[in-house]
Amino acid sequence: MKNLSFALSLLFVITSFDSNAQRTTSRAAKGDTVWVIINHIKVDKKEQFEKFITETFWGASNKLKGNDRTVFKQTRVLYPTKPEADGTLSYVFIMDPVVNGGDYDLRSLLGKIYGQQKASEYENVFNETAASEQTVYVDVQSEN
Repeated sequence: MKNLSFALSLLFVITSFDSNAQRTTSRAAKGDTVWVIINHIKVDKKEQFEKFITETFWGASNKLKGNDRTVFKQTRVLYPTKPEADGTLSYVFIMDPVVNGGDYDLRSLLGKIYGQQKASEYENVFNETAASEQTVYVDVQSEN
């Protein structure tokens, strides 16, 4: 589950940060799976996390094709407005809907963009920002 949530969290960020990109609004239909992943980030690592998401990950996602690209287009990221009671920052990633057969693995996606050696380095940059394990919710879209 740790690898799944790690991959998911990073993937969500990709499309949300490119303000110049044309957005494709996709919403889950009744019965579709939706993932909500919360990344708990150290306050002193806020800039590092946001730079990684906006520049390194989402910013380079245009190099991906097919389902990998769709995964980013169907992911939203919500930024925190203030720290949580424990002093961490909660970044919420919403995969809406989850792409069947989509690659949500952080290292795999980074590898497709940068190659495996750089992917490992960037994965470490991402891991340094985490205050604790991600919180992962797997849900199904209701009729409403």
